[in-house]
Amino acid sequence: MNIHDSEIMKGLLVRAGHDLVPEIKSADLVIINTCSVREKSQNKVYSLMGRLKKNGYRVGVTGCVAQLEAKKLKDDYGADFVLGTRALSSIVKAVAGEKDLDLEDHLSDLKYSAAIRDQKRHAWVNIITGCDKFCTYCIVPYTRGREISRPMNDILEEVNSLVSSGYTQITFLGQNVDSYGKDLKDGTSLAKLLEAAQSLAGISRLWFLTSYPSDITDELIETVAKHSNISRNFHIPAQSGSDELLKRMNRRYTRENYMELIAKIRSNVEGVTFGGDIIVGFPDESDEDFEETLSLVKTVRYVRLNVAPYSERQGTVASKIYKDDVPYQVKKSRMAKLVSIQHGIEKELNEKIVGDVVEIIVENSTDDHSYGRTIDNRMVFVDEELPEGEIVKAEIVAFKEGKLYGRLSGRKVSTVVK
Repeated sequence: MNIHDSEIMKGLLVRAGHDLVPEIKSADLVIINTCSVREKSQNKVYSLMGRLKKNGYRVGVTGCVAQLEAKKLKDDYGADFVLGTRALSSIVKAVAGEKDLDLEDHLSDLKYSAAIRDQKRHAWVNIITGCDKFCTYCIVPYTRGREISRPMNDILEEVNSLVSSGYTQITFLGQNVDSYGKDLKDGTSLAKLLEAAQSLAGISRLWFLTSYPSDITDELIETVAKHSNISRNFHIPAQSGSDELLKRMNRRYTRENYMELIAKIRSNVEGVTFGGDIIVGFPDESDEDFEETLSLVKTVRYVRLNVAPYSERQGTVASKIYKDDVPYQVKKSRMAKLVSIQHGIEKELNEKIVGDVVEIIVENSTDDHSYGRTIDNRMVFVDEELPEGEIVKAEIVAFKEGKLYGRLSGRKVSTVVK
């Protein structure tokens, strides 16, 4: 979502007559779009700010750190302007020097269609902003605010425009994408949006992320199951396999609920794979709690898993009522063990499809190779330069160093708009 926010800001600024430059050294102004999910990413912002201001750059800060630490960024680090997560529409005024601080909610003024996309055939589309879950470790509800869904007609109008411009893949985005439509109270849902979007001529594939386990509905599972152009990959963060930790995290499901959901999706969606997120070292995580997480990962068998150490975020419930008492070395050791197990699972899952012919949509290309994703979200590299957006069939010939390699075995009709 930060990537897409940056795309929108770039578009608004170019429309206003500003020029994008490829390197910081060529810039008059640097805009840092920030994330505060983890302490490490927030500290990187301060470090970069210090270097830029020392070298005389004009610097603006947007995103979650801006929303949280506006005064600090201006007073201590010399930011020329600070815009909160829902004030991106003020970027042109900020750059013009008309506004140096805006933390208000101007989402209704945001022109999503202005975005300058980083990719030529695959577009990110925001459908819901904010989160109402308030997990005890998470700062997002405080930086992104409560959930606000875009009207479905507005989203479909944007998708239609993207398809007319040659985009063939769309990823619907939300901090909690499965909550889409609940606040609208008119029957709108992610399932209905996917149903409408997949029928549009020119759509090769639809993706959606990130999901919250207890918000995934039977309607959504059925919609994914019956349409061949909707991704067969569900990214469903578990965060822990321990019921005690899930309770203290304020995750609104149990281990059993999560495993039942995985089983339901597997039994209804042919060829489905799963992605997920795990937090290691949450306060009071015992060896037994960690073993429960290892057991969950071994059972689910994710095709891709994000693993991160617990990072205390000031202002969250966890920072107020729990002590960050798992030593760093213990977190590091547990992460290494989990990552090693996950790498083994990925190796087994990917080696199973060596020899299979899969369909990929090319996402990027260089002089000597291209890569694209399968419908179940596996990245495949082929030794041939291909147009972005091309649909090709490739025989998987190897899995090594964490990557799948394929050899072209035939092509479908190209979806590239010339």
